[in-house]
Amino acid sequence: MSSERPINPRFAEDVHFDLVTRSSARYESWTDKPVRYLTVVDKEGGAVLGYLWASDEDDAAAWVPRGDAGGRALAEGGHWYARLKEAKGRGIPPSQALSEMFSSPEGNRGRVLPGSLTDAPSADAVKALAAHA
Repeated sequence: MSSERPINPRFAEDVHFDLVTRSSARYESWTDKPVRYLTVVDKEGGAVLGYLWASDEDDAAAWVPRGDAGGRALAEGGHWYARLKEAKGRGIPPSQALSEMFSSPEGNRGRVLPGSLTDAPSADAVKALAAHA
């Protein structure tokens, strides 16, 4: 008997892999490039719920809930996330999505704080702002 094992006929032919690109209907969730961001406040009491940020350089945008805003901020994030996803689906740059949200500021529980559109050095800077309650 030979010590070689017979080749399984399924594996005898060359294997080819097709590169399948997945259609990403969402922006990247992090960037180390400069970002623009908006502050979202609670409609009832005016407390900060979180921040929406965007960067065209890395095709990135996300919602960052404020650390001390609890479940209300997390629930509100679903609304803003859906708006970001819809904007990405239309193929618009993140900065344009942010501008649309600034011009149509109402969320479910929150709203964009007028005059809050500003710049930050990176997404991490916005996350740090959200963490400091």
